[in-house]
Amino acid sequence: MSLLSKTALLATAATLAAGAALAGSHSAENPAVKARKAHMQLYSHNIGILAGMARGNTEYNADAAVAAASNLADLSHINEASYWVEGTDSESIEGTRALPALFANMGDVQAKIDQLNAASVALSETAGNGLEAVQAGLGPIGQVCGACHDAYRVPNN
Repeated sequence: MSLLSKTALLATAATLAAGAALAGSHSAENPAVKARKAHMQLYSHNIGILAGMARGNTEYNADAAVAAASNLADLSHINEASYWVEGTDSESIEGTRALPALFANMGDVQAKIDQLNAASVALSETAGNGLEAVQAGLGPIGQVCGACHDAYRVPNN
């Protein structure tokens, strides 16, 4: 293969790779968006276990309550900084509900994450103490989740 052919092949490969990377950065397939959605799904799954008990939809189970509450506490300790990449908001790409305001207010977002952490740790310490403890501990978690979603997430239709 001639030098010119090799150069053309490398240039074509580089163009295709750059195009794929750019396309990925402008869609919900963006790694940061995928990671934050997965993280939120894990929150939702564990809150769902606890909420099912709190609402009486499932029987209270101390082991399951402690496991779910501990998972929430663990999740709230994960550094989420790499999930919140500018240009991955609902006005920049399709498939995400993160409002642009989130990226302009990262200090407030971090404060809400800190509140979620404190509420999750408190619940993980009491979830094994009975249904009433789960019900009481879910209140602060719901409040902080709701506050963040109300301020920084596109509402459901």
